Amino acid sequence: MSVPHSSTEDYHLAGFSNRMGWGTKPALILIDVCKAYWTEGSPLDISHNPAGLAAPDSMRKLLKAAREGKVPVLWSEVQYTHPEMLDAGLFYKKAKALSVWRKGDARGLHEPMEGLKPGSNDIVIVKQYASAFFGTSLASSLNALGVDTLVICGVSTSGCVRATALDAMQHGFRPMVVGSACGDRSPEIHNSNMFDLNAKYADAVTEEEAVERLSKGWN
Repeated sequence: MSVPHSSTEDYHLAGFSNRMGWGTKPALILIDVCKAYWTEGSPLDISHNPAGLAAPDSMRKLLKAAREGKVPVLWSEVQYTHPEMLDAGLFYKKAKALSVWRKGDARGLHEPMEGLKPGSNDIVIVKQYASAFFGTSLASSLNALGVDTLVICGVSTSGCVRATALDAMQHGFRPMVVGSACGDRSPEIHNSNMFDLNAKYADAVTEEEAVERLSKGWN
């Protein structure tokens, strides 16, 4: 999948944006999918961006396909337990919106979206920073499962999706990022990050391609 951008030709001529390709044993990970991103008044709300508003429907299609193909499904969620957010470290100094994940926060923005909840056999990764790999057991879990390809969706494209895709590649997993199933505050931010991910660290894939691959299961 090509991601339109004014620099596309220059990147191709320089040797970027090559296709990494799928392996044979995919898993699906949904990054930080919760009400915080689709609730009016939330500091993380992306629903004013039409593409961001539509992303959960795309995620549901990927989840349905993964269930049909009986491929592993993983979720990441953020959680802070220190009352002063000290377990968020310097990240909290940059982004006070992280407080939506402080344990006991009365807004309830950490709660899951309708139709996007972990199943009893899914793996839930609890994290404190952007990447679902940083300081977690995600790489070990994927290795134990025998996964070679990680289909990535969730929020936000420029933050936790991007960081997770980069770390997936660096850990030896093929990251396939489904743009329609990711969301961010504006089309410009989303599109620029999808272009850069596709140029260097991951394959940008369509919902249709990901659904087909997931529903087939492991070869």
